[in-house]
Amino acid sequence: MSYTFEIVGISPLWNFFTHQQRVESTPHRSRAYLGSHHCTLDSFIAATDLIHEKPDWDWDAVVNDIVSFWVSHGEAINHWRAEFQRADEDSLIVGRVANFTTLREELETLFQE
Repeated sequence: MSYTFEIVGISPLWNFFTHQQRVESTPHRSRAYLGSHHCTLDSFIAATDLIHEKPDWDWDAVVNDIVSFWVSHGEAINHWRAEFQRADEDSLIVGRVANFTTLREELETLFQE
């Protein structure tokens, strides 16, 4: 399976929690969101353990993709780190992990209907 990771924004803690409870209630999905109180590689890796209804993915491969993102996207990381430092205390920085195989299957079913 192939995965991708990216930082997608900053969210108030309560909004992120509500999203996790509402949208991520099934392990059969193409995306998972990681919320962290720190914009660091270690904090995003640790956040993989906190995913509600964790999808049945190869989480070692997911972590490798998070590390690859961190190594190759320094400018984007610095941008989000600066934005996050200006955010409210009760905010999280949010990353998204996507499973390409499951995402492709989801999109294909949209065109079959």
